[in-house]
Amino acid sequence: MIYFDSAATTFQKPPAVASAMQEALKTMSSPGRGGYPAAMRAAETAFQCRSELAELFGVGNPERVVFTSNATHGLNIAIQSLVPPGGRVVVSGYEHNAVTRPLEALKADVVTAEAPLFDQQAVIAAFDRFVGPGVDAVVCNHISNVFGFILPIEKIAAICQERGVPMIIDASQSAGVLRLEMDRLGAAFIAMPGHKGLYGPQGTGVLLCGENVPVKPLMQGGTGSLSMQQEMPDFLPDRLEAGTHNVPGIAGLLAGVRFVRQRGMTDILDRERRLTLLAVEGLRAIPGVKVFAMPGLRAQAGVLSFVPEHKDVEEIGGGLAESGIAVRSGIHCAPFAHRSAGTLDTGTVRLSFSDFNTREEVYRLLSVLPGLLR
Repeated sequence: MIYFDSAATTFQKPPAVASAMQEALKTMSSPGRGGYPAAMRAAETAFQCRSELAELFGVGNPERVVFTSNATHGLNIAIQSLVPPGGRVVVSGYEHNAVTRPLEALKADVVTAEAPLFDQQAVIAAFDRFVGPGVDAVVCNHISNVFGFILPIEKIAAICQERGVPMIIDASQSAGVLRLEMDRLGAAFIAMPGHKGLYGPQGTGVLLCGENVPVKPLMQGGTGSLSMQQEMPDFLPDRLEAGTHNVPGIAGLLAGVRFVRQRGMTDILDRERRLTLLAVEGLRAIPGVKVFAMPGLRAQAGVLSFVPEHKDVEEIGGGLAESGIAVRSGIHCAPFAHRSAGTLDTGTVRLSFSDFNTREEVYRLLSVLPGLLR
């Protein structure tokens, strides 16, 4: 199978990820639940993973690195920690349902900082217009999961800091490929999955918490600490980590993080962009295909959408699957992004690359697609 759906999850993992998970299953129990070797090995692995994530993302204290089950889990914690029922929130025009559905559940007053696709200056101007008194939080993704559009996070964060509005960053597509420094940005929370650009297993995620930011647990339960107390501990990470940890997942995530650090985020992004540019050039040479890309990918990462003019996107996705090529077709859980780009009625076919894709795989897609369009 040729796999071009890494914006959903990176299917190809470094071999060390599976090895680390197997080793954890054989040698580790639960951190914080005992002083015997299996528990201590689990605790050490969790500590190492937090520490390396803190170094990678500029978090001063590893205790502010919280393990979650995915980015959606982390975003729900962040949103419910900052946004009261009916609160006012400013979001970008490219948000995922992992952001907009929790806000809908809170009946929040959502203001969309709308801007044309790939226009970073318009995004900055829109946030500048709407962020101010009465806003409980700003939520913005770093890279659009549909179009690969890199939003100007640093400029938006600066606006939020200047006006005293807490910011939540959805780093689902950027963690592992773009530089993010939590404390320098001054974000309240940054949520990310473990199973995408960090090359960890499904069922892992991370929530980076700002210093002295109030946090509201989604779940209550055992933490291995303050067991006589019936309220959740008031310190991180215990306050947000009720129940048994996914130790094999954390071990696999640690191996994935080490792969990213050794390989280098810049080199990974460069590889993904080269493949994206190759796909853009090839797709634009095929009649009847509208490609969403900007010159030189100046504000675009390794995610690319296109729309066939005379075919349904699901039909194209199904045809590619029958040819052994995995892509994503439809709305991609992001109606806000499609509304912003004018593709809400059609959806798109999305290609998303990882460090394990090759030029030959792109050529194969470009050779198969014309037949499907006919």
